[in-house]
Amino acid sequence: MRMADLKPGWAVVGNDGRRVGAVREVGQNYIVTSTTGLTGHIYVPASAIANVEHEVVHLSLPQRDVAQMGWGQPPRDDDAPATSPETDLHRHV
Repeated sequence: MRMADLKPGWAVVGNDGRRVGAVREVGQNYIVTSTTGLTGHIYVPASAIANVEHEVVHLSLPQRDVAQMGWGQPPRDDDAPATSPETDLHRHV
């Protein structure tokens, strides 16, 4: 599944089946997740997503470990594509 296919409101669960929260926003490299039991929201990297099915995002780690991952801060780099479509049109191959 592509990140663009994820939708706000979908559930996010750990690999233990316990709810982490819900998708709030979707970026190219991470999802912003409103958390259950944790304060505020977290930035879950795409690399931590194991599977997506039936509007549920399954992570590759248990819910209890999510708080220890340091995902409370936004990623340092911009989540926008590295090049604009116009730049790609003029690229020589």
